[in-house]
Amino acid sequence: MANQIASAAQGATLPLHTRFLLPLIASWWFAACSDMSPREAPVAARTASGPEQLPVYVIRRGWHVDVGLAVRDLQPPLQQISSAFPASRYLLFGFGDRHYLLHRDAGNLLAALWAGPGIVLVTSLRSRQPADAFGQDSVIQLALTVQQMRDLQSFIWYTLGAHDSITTLAGPYPESAYYESAFRYSAVYTCNTWAADALRSARLPVDSFGVAFSWQLWHQVQRAHDQGTPSAVAAQP
Repeated sequence: MANQIASAAQGATLPLHTRFLLPLIASWWFAACSDMSPREAPVAARTASGPEQLPVYVIRRGWHVDVGLAVRDLQPPLQQISSAFPASRYLLFGFGDRHYLLHRDAGNLLAALWAGPGIVLVTSLRSRQPADAFGQDSVIQLALTVQQMRDLQSFIWYTLGAHDSITTLAGPYPESAYYESAFRYSAVYTCNTWAADALRSARLPVDSFGVAFSWQLWHQVQRAHDQGTPSAVAAQP
């Protein structure tokens, strides 16, 4: 599985015409991927998981997609992340460009179009469910088997470098932290590409190819939710 995950994170050489177009959309793209702070909104997440199934939350935060897990469902070694957030009920994981998210200047924004170090933002929710923080229309809940959940958490841990110790940096707001990533961020491997790969690692019906913007992933997750496909996928070998 490690080889499959590693190949998914490899950058690609951009065609010449794409290089000219990318700076035009850079400010929109990366500003969108950085719109990640929780906000108040009443309501609950959409679907309930069935027997022997565990929930995964797909959360649209502006133009950025996070993958959320209940702390009670965390397994070793990913479970150690929760020790940094002792009162947390949910942890949200999102991928991004290290230089841009830590410094947020125009030079780093444009540099992020080419492959560079990635970083993972972990956001803790203490008392609210994901949909309470981000709104019902921004949260889709899908159900995973125990094995699917194990595979998803293995992917997240591999993103963090799968080391015995991991490097933590202060997050952009309370109850958040940045974690160094083994993956590289680029115009062809964005925050949303990573989220698609995370869901795909759990054998959900999601394709990460060509996914750069949140709406490209969101449509696939909505279709999986509306068709009730996660359980069917879970039954496949």
